[in-house]
Amino acid sequence: MRKEFEIHGCIEVPPEMTEEEFWNRFIRFVEENGWSFGGGISEIRDGWYILPDGSRGSHVLDGE
Repeated sequence: MRKEFEIHGCIEVPPEMTEEEFWNRFIRFVEENGWSFGGGISEIRDGWYILPDGSRGSHVLDGE
């Protein structure tokens, strides 16, 4: 039998931590526990999604 948890939320990190550093640490934690993760990651600064080029995208509350 397979059991899963779906996560909806944000994790606040120090401003100097990069997305790549966070992602690597998060995945390491998951794998060290024998778990797996399927999904993605989005960077948010001050309520705005950050696009891959570093520019500001839409606000997290847009579309609600």
